[in-house]
Amino acid sequence: MSAPIPTILFGAFDRHNFGDLLFPHIAGALLEPEYPVFAGLVERDLRSCSGHQVEALAELAVRWRDHPVNILHAGGELLTCDAWQAAVMTLPPEEALDIILRFDGRPGEALEWAQRRTGMASIAPYTVRRSLFPRARAVAYNAVGGVDLDGWDQAYRDEVLANLRAADAVGVRDTATQAHLHAAGIATALMPDPAVMVAELFGDEIRRRSEEGEILRMRQVFPQGYIAVQFSADFGDDATLFTIAGQLDALVSATGLAIALFRAGAAPWHDDIVCYERVAARMRSPAVRLFTSLDLWDICALISASRGYLGSSLHGRIVAMAFALPRVNVVRTKDGSKQAAFASTWEDVFMPHAVQMEVIAQGMQQALAVDASSLRRKARQLADGYRHAFQAMCDGFFSLGKS
Repeated sequence: MSAPIPTILFGAFDRHNFGDLLFPHIAGALLEPEYPVFAGLVERDLRSCSGHQVEALAELAVRWRDHPVNILHAGGELLTCDAWQAAVMTLPPEEALDIILRFDGRPGEALEWAQRRTGMASIAPYTVRRSLFPRARAVAYNAVGGVDLDGWDQAYRDEVLANLRAADAVGVRDTATQAHLHAAGIATALMPDPAVMVAELFGDEIRRRSEEGEILRMRQVFPQGYIAVQFSADFGDDATLFTIAGQLDALVSATGLAIALFRAGAAPWHDDIVCYERVAARMRSPAVRLFTSLDLWDICALISASRGYLGSSLHGRIVAMAFALPRVNVVRTKDGSKQAAFASTWEDVFMPHAVQMEVIAQGMQQALAVDASSLRRKARQLADGYRHAFQAMCDGFFSLGKS
């Protein structure tokens, strides 16, 4: 009997970020790999927050250089994350600050440090060089994004495009990314983000979580219901937090719903709990609570049990889509954001896409007014569309499971 062929599920799930933690669960449920391996840029154990035991890709490349493997990039904005960003985000927050300060204004040394940390001589390390695995049977990209790829320097773009041209299949999750790659002569398949499958594949576990612990207490404190609200650390200046607090007060006043603040990512440059505490302190309404769990399924459950999602996380939005809930993203600028690109590709016209912080309350009220049957129809359409596109992409390369 021949040895099993490893299937490497590769992505940014070596850090705490909501969407990235979801991707390997979804790919693992849909595929039937003979030997599944979860790989990132560094070795990390994120099982305490329902992530995975993640192996370092560079070490796998040494171990399996002379063996056949399958490689699936599991999803996310992988085409626009350089080595420096990637390496810093795999650090604990307290270590990240020291590294950022040490290499401030020294980009050459910063890149050298990042490449040493990851063990890879890449500037775009979340796109796998096929030469790392010379006997790879298949290399595929699953609904990846790169909305602002054309804004990167030539060397970075050249590396990304070369790795994509060497792949067997490339799926992208928005038309902006597709247009960039089409202009470079790379054929792609347009498909929804993998997270549209979360309710179908993991709904039972998520519903169970919503009936216990911190989420149950949230529902008991706010029987009228709540909006799940999140925003990243780049909204953390005083003026912005003051504006957000005022908009959330207006939303509470207009709807009677409470506000549940949560983090969608604890990795560096993601969400900062101090920002949430400062917003809650600035709000006049008492109908606000900070949700503290960083467990992947708890976050899904908080969203699924809410009356809608409001925030900067693209995957907060997509999980709300999967559970047929109202949703709206908040962005610094609408132009060039992955949130706006995804929404303009897949949302119906009557659902608000991405709004700026000054009109958060208005945008969320518009989303809450959307007919529930339309929300359910969109959730079903996206899940069916993803399953069909994933099967088509995997045909001939990977074995599909029965989920």
